[in-house]
Amino acid sequence: MYVVRVVAALALMALGGVAAFALAPDTTLESVPSERIVRDLVLPPMSLPEADQGYWREEQIRRGDTLGSVLARLGVDDAAAQSFLRADGGARSLYQLRPGRSLRALTDGEGKLIALRSLAPNGELLAVDRAADREGVPFVARSAIPEAAMGLELRANEIRTSLFAAADAVGLPDTVTTQLTDIFGGDVDFHHDLRQGDRFTVVYETRRIEGDLCGTGKIIAAEFINKGIAYRAFLWRGPDGTEDYYGDDGRSARKAFLRSPVAVTRVTSGFSMARLHPFLQNWRAHKGVDFAAPEGTPVHASGSGKVIVSGEQGGYGNVVMLQHGETYSTVYAHLSRFAPGIKRGAHVAQGELIGYVGQTGWATGPHLHYEFRVDNVQEDPLTVALPNAQPVPAAQKVDYLARVVPLAQELALGRGIVLAGGE
Repeated sequence: MYVVRVVAALALMALGGVAAFALAPDTTLESVPSERIVRDLVLPPMSLPEADQGYWREEQIRRGDTLGSVLARLGVDDAAAQSFLRADGGARSLYQLRPGRSLRALTDGEGKLIALRSLAPNGELLAVDRAADREGVPFVARSAIPEAAMGLELRANEIRTSLFAAADAVGLPDTVTTQLTDIFGGDVDFHHDLRQGDRFTVVYETRRIEGDLCGTGKIIAAEFINKGIAYRAFLWRGPDGTEDYYGDDGRSARKAFLRSPVAVTRVTSGFSMARLHPFLQNWRAHKGVDFAAPEGTPVHASGSGKVIVSGEQGGYGNVVMLQHGETYSTVYAHLSRFAPGIKRGAHVAQGELIGYVGQTGWATGPHLHYEFRVDNVQEDPLTVALPNAQPVPAAQKVDYLARVVPLAQELALGRGIVLAGGE
């Protein structure tokens, strides 16, 4: 079961409504007979919590905190507990304080510690409990692998300067922002097409342990409005375990290819029939696009296909070439190294890691040289018309459309919050 959290760039103000009614002058109202009725009502039984049940409190660790300062904010006033936490090896991870992590304590009315819960840096849940039945041992510490609670979170914002700045402003993790660019990369050129005022809304999976965020999953639903055009995508997991993104009507939300094989970066050299080659220092055609990125940046397959070349090849340096059916092929050059399993004959899926940015071959600095070929003729990857991927299978379409309805409402909620904040 999912828990949905909503965060937007600006808080939505709650609006109250007031209805006004008017009466014509000299209007006479008939008196309405009334009768006073008094009845005794039996209240349901109410019970107050027993004193020894205690109270749970939660505090986030701040920069510069010590364990003692956090316990003090939690209302713990227990010398025996602090002595145990200092001496017991099982509780040692409590001293590895990380800002942003949470610490929960159960205390009685006098501040005596009953229980303590903390998520350790290794992902284990540390539990410290008062051992009432053991003589000479006031507390017991134990660790266990906790079960993560799955949930959904919603983030929405308007772009003022850049996509990543807008995402950071509402706490959208970079991994989710990158997914967003992958999903809409066939329709939106995130290098050139972004405009001030573009908006996004994202619903994505989260994993939490004891309330602490321990990871993010996939985008479940997303909307990106670019130049006034709305693009929407919904994740559909088929009965056979396959998954992909589709639009409101079940058509594929993806193109068969991504515009860029690397995360959002900058183009240093576009497609051109004549440019001064930086390495050879002569004028020649540049039938591809160069994406500047630090060495080691992951490179992903722009479309599903078969590896036809994986190795060193002249000026390309370390290069991967993929064949996508009979018509299309793509080239990824100057790689520093190849991803495991990327060998001639291997099959890769769209978005799969195939290598890392480098400067091998005829390269004067780290970048990816990317080519998109139609019938083995290079076309401009940033402007060529990309084919659509396959729609939702017909047998699954009814279930898919039913799934989309509540997710579309979530996207509308995020869109409305951003628009209300911007007016």
